[in-house]
Amino acid sequence: MGSERMPSRPLTVKQRRLAAELLTLRGRITREKVVEDTGISEGALLKMEKGRTRPQRRTLITLLDYYGATPEKRVELLDLWQHSTRSSDLQPIEESLPENYQALIALEAEAVSLGTFEGLFVPGLLQTEEYAHAVIRSQLPEMDDAGISARVEARMHRRDALNRSNAVRYWAILDEAVIRRTVGGEDVMRGQLAHLAELGKAGNTITIQIIPFSAGAHGGMIGSFLLLEFDAPYVPVVYLENFSGGLFVEAAEEVARYRDNFQRLVAQALSPQATLHMIEEAVTAA
Repeated sequence: MGSERMPSRPLTVKQRRLAAELLTLRGRITREKVVEDTGISEGALLKMEKGRTRPQRRTLITLLDYYGATPEKRVELLDLWQHSTRSSDLQPIEESLPENYQALIALEAEAVSLGTFEGLFVPGLLQTEEYAHAVIRSQLPEMDDAGISARVEARMHRRDALNRSNAVRYWAILDEAVIRRTVGGEDVMRGQLAHLAELGKAGNTITIQIIPFSAGAHGGMIGSFLLLEFDAPYVPVVYLENFSGGLFVEAAEEVARYRDNFQRLVAQALSPQATLHMIEEAVTAA
């Protein structure tokens, strides 16, 4: 599937929007013409339009002047520029993480809706601390205790998206294997399943569904994914996690394929009520 790596510096939604707006303002003017008339290097202009760098304020103003942006558009884009950086209580920890994982944390914090399919383990936002530690340790056996702890702390921090005042709408589709595989030992798994059950009946913005083994083959068997959606006009993206690091899919037609697949998985899965019953039975059996 066509996918692109996010740029080396994690982008916020506003940074991505600013890049798209600059490209739109340029319109049919060639990049070479802009370079000739403004003195901005072609490489710098390309990086700004691709969202690989955040422009300096004076460079942004130069472009707005050159493109003849309306007063309203100038105010809008300067505000985007002003608020396009991100601060975090966990910034030092985040900076120790892979770049695309940093980007995921930034984008999750701004998403209004998250839809995920997971076929192997409980999604990160729904994990208990003990379960997260066991999963991360199994994936990164060579990492020292400090590194594992940093990853776990970052994962627990990601759960804030579910608890903030404007909590993200979160819809998780799980293969039944997720609740059948014992991760971290019986006590850890029992605690994780109990946590899932509490989330499933809490009457919050979280929806959990399980695709049972009896459903047979399904579209999620190609691999796990996370669909992140934002308030208009910001466009959705898909995050894919693999052994060599996460990838973001941003092409509109590819994102649409994942969205369609997610809806098919919703239709194949048990209802939230039947899912809760299955999880509660698994808690008892664990």
